[in-house]
Amino acid sequence: MRAVTLTEFGKPLSLDELAVPEPGPGQVRVRVTAAGLNAFDNAVAGGMMQGMVEYAFPVVIGRDAAGVVDAVGEDVTEVAVGDEVLGHVLLGSPLREGTLAEYALLPAGAVVAKPEGVDFVTAAALPLAGAAAYAAVDAVQPQPGATVLIVGATGGVGSYAIQLAAARGSTVIATGLPEDAQRLRGLGATEVVDYREPLEKQVRSFAPDGVDGLIDLVNYDAGALGAVTALVRDGGRVASTMGAADTDALAARKITATNVMAAPVRDLLAQLADQVASGALKVDVEQVLPLRDATQGLDSLAAGKARGKIVVKIED
Repeated sequence: MRAVTLTEFGKPLSLDELAVPEPGPGQVRVRVTAAGLNAFDNAVAGGMMQGMVEYAFPVVIGRDAAGVVDAVGEDVTEVAVGDEVLGHVLLGSPLREGTLAEYALLPAGAVVAKPEGVDFVTAAALPLAGAAAYAAVDAVQPQPGATVLIVGATGGVGSYAIQLAAARGSTVIATGLPEDAQRLRGLGATEVVDYREPLEKQVRSFAPDGVDGLIDLVNYDAGALGAVTALVRDGGRVASTMGAADTDALAARKITATNVMAAPVRDLLAQLADQVASGALKVDVEQVLPLRDATQGLDSLAAGKARGKIVVKIED
């Protein structure tokens, strides 16, 4: 089978021929139709997971997929051969299995039926970004009438976070560029502020006393995030998907801070998939690439140029 792989640290990704993997106990083999790209894929490709998990080369890149179940391992009862599904390769050691391939092994606990009427490309864009957005929004607990600032709103996680926060009745201020404004407002943002300019004046023109909640999707260190948390009122809430929230420092202002972790497991994926099927949640796919061009999509993510979700269609 064809697969996008990392063969050793420091080498560029390559499109290689590998043997079709056999499912073990609790695993599902999926003939992949589409695979969603995520920033985490670049972390794996760049060797950033060293020290946390073992790399078992060649490592197949990609965590999200949608396709048709081709085989199941022992003790799998939730899905059967022939089912159309979407799912996620949960992080574990060793790192080896991935979804940028013609076949992928996924844990049965992170696989759900693809709803009828939802195409494979749309389904593949949902798992990790949708789960991350859900966790971040849940952490800031947006209420009707509250104001939530989403920093890094233009990407895949941001596109879901805007919708989920707005659905709870909150006013959403999203960071982006002027050319992003129409798309972000279409997802539910009330205001769009230019991240190239100082945020203080822009945000406080809409929320003079500070925002009630902050979802930060871009800042990797506590110092950079700390500058943004100045826009949160005392007693507010902060969620970081980058692990940058200094919970103790923010507690001094009675701000509840959470470094969220996405958990794309069956129950949550089923809930998100149902929302997509009903039209309550839009999947914002901005680019679809063939497998041979998957690294172009990863480069766009690494450069911060991605808008919405990028999905790779395996059958090209």
